[in-house]
Amino acid sequence: MTLRVLAAMSGGVDSAVAAARAAEAGHDVTGVHLALSKNPQSYRTGARGCCTAEDSRDARRAADVIGLPFYVWDMAEEFDRDVVQDFVSEYAAGRTPNPCLRCNEKIKFEAVLDRAIALGFDAVCTGHHVRKTDGRLRRSVDADKDQSYVLGVLDREQVAHAMFPLGDCTKDEVRAEADRRGLAVADKPDSHDICFIADGDTAGFLNGRLGDEPGPIKDEAGEVLGTHQGAHSFTVGQRKGLNLGGAAKRRYVLSIEPVENTVTVGPRESLQVDEITAERPVWSGGEPFADPTACTVQLRAHGEVYGCTAVQRDGELLIRLDEPATGVAAGQAAVLYDGDIVLGSGTIGATSRSGEPAPTG
Repeated sequence: MTLRVLAAMSGGVDSAVAAARAAEAGHDVTGVHLALSKNPQSYRTGARGCCTAEDSRDARRAADVIGLPFYVWDMAEEFDRDVVQDFVSEYAAGRTPNPCLRCNEKIKFEAVLDRAIALGFDAVCTGHHVRKTDGRLRRSVDADKDQSYVLGVLDREQVAHAMFPLGDCTKDEVRAEADRRGLAVADKPDSHDICFIADGDTAGFLNGRLGDEPGPIKDEAGEVLGTHQGAHSFTVGQRKGLNLGGAAKRRYVLSIEPVENTVTVGPRESLQVDEITAERPVWSGGEPFADPTACTVQLRAHGEVYGCTAVQRDGELLIRLDEPATGVAAGQAAVLYDGDIVLGSGTIGATSRSGEPAPTG
């Protein structure tokens, strides 16, 4: 069946090959690049493959080679509101957001998909490394590049209108194919930085938005060990940058209290948690768990996968890990899996250590 497909072309090699594959499959494909910055000079440069000043030109050249009509959509207002401002407000609240995850949720698969459907397109195609079978997301065959975690926030309707042509191949195979197709982005480096923080200095960016606000760094007993210039500069599990001298040995950030502007530190073992409460659950690959159900969970991008028992109650996702995890930060996503199939997700709101065995169904 021929579909009208909108291919989101970031300017990187993955989205270019994905668009080429969709066209080769016989679909009616249109390329679109998302202009995300009101002031492009304020965003990162250097041809990294996501949101840079060079990327629009790279995307246009790739579309020309493939033979696609190509447009640039101005999404700067939506990106600033739903990604940049969300990033700042989450840090101000003592949480640790994932801006790429939020961009996928709010921009690529909400704002863009809504506009695409309104214009008569059947699907949005992206270069994410993830598979879709029987309407459900599955991990990529390339475990090192798997992006199912950052797409775990999508709902069932969004997944239904998404196309992911790259989930069945490795990144090396994608680059080789781009070279065979004559795409100049074949050797373009991957993007790993936050696109709207040009110099990579997250603490400096947040200080510029939230200002310096000195406060205490305390241990678990409440003893003041030092001071900081803003609790928003820290994240749970962080060890570097505490500037506590000898007192910093084997101490990690355990919690951040934005109201009191306090950072609490302690030994690594105090980071261990086995109970997680996640807010705003979304189920794209299964029905909500009415009873405690065994599955697995991933708690951060490219992070370890844990066995767990999960249940949805009163609009929250309650997760009990089979083994304790460390460095679990509020604001990150908890994505549930059945094997390699994404079941659903929630945003981590609270964690604790019970010390008790996980419940069974």
